[in-house]
Amino acid sequence: MDLEILIKYFPDLSSEQLEKYEEFRKQFAFWNEKINLISRKDLDSFYERHVLHSLAIVKFFDIKPYQKVMDIGTGGGFPGLPLAIYFPDTQFTLVDSIGKKIKAIEEISKSLQLQNVIIINDRAENIDGKFHYITNRAVAPLSNLWKWTKGKYVDTQKFKGGLISLKGGDLASEMQKAGKKVEQIELSKIFEEPFFETKKILHIRV
Repeated sequence: MDLEILIKYFPDLSSEQLEKYEEFRKQFAFWNEKINLISRKDLDSFYERHVLHSLAIVKFFDIKPYQKVMDIGTGGGFPGLPLAIYFPDTQFTLVDSIGKKIKAIEEISKSLQLQNVIIINDRAENIDGKFHYITNRAVAPLSNLWKWTKGKYVDTQKFKGGLISLKGGDLASEMQKAGKKVEQIELSKIFEEPFFETKKILHIRV
């Protein structure tokens, strides 16, 4: 599926942003051949299942230019890189403990000339600093994610910050075990494609 699916839901994307998303796919396909970041069959649905899925966060969270976002277990750069293209004035720190994945997204980020991205090969719990949002996509249970990121948040009393997790399936048990109040957002409410029927955002506000 081509860029039309992004334009469908984000008609205000600039030509420069669309060019970056197109280049992102090309660079991603090149690196995916080398280290298998995602299933090769899944590459045909790159924009829908990876870029659009990442950009779902935009629909519910008003990320500002001065804010800082950390994406943990970023893997192939999701949701961090699509968000960094969308929010060029916001600083993103992409973190993963697997060196070969970090190498790939470093090279992809350079090709895209993203000036707002820092990429770190480490575990989330070892990262210093505080962030307005910490994002992730299908990395670990919420209870683990909260433990790894505790103490790394800017005080979010005045805005809707905190931990943002892109997940799928029945999440009731995971939410119950999180030990925190969890907001569940169903992506099928905004995206009509079948892929999103079971996809959700789980949000823990600090």
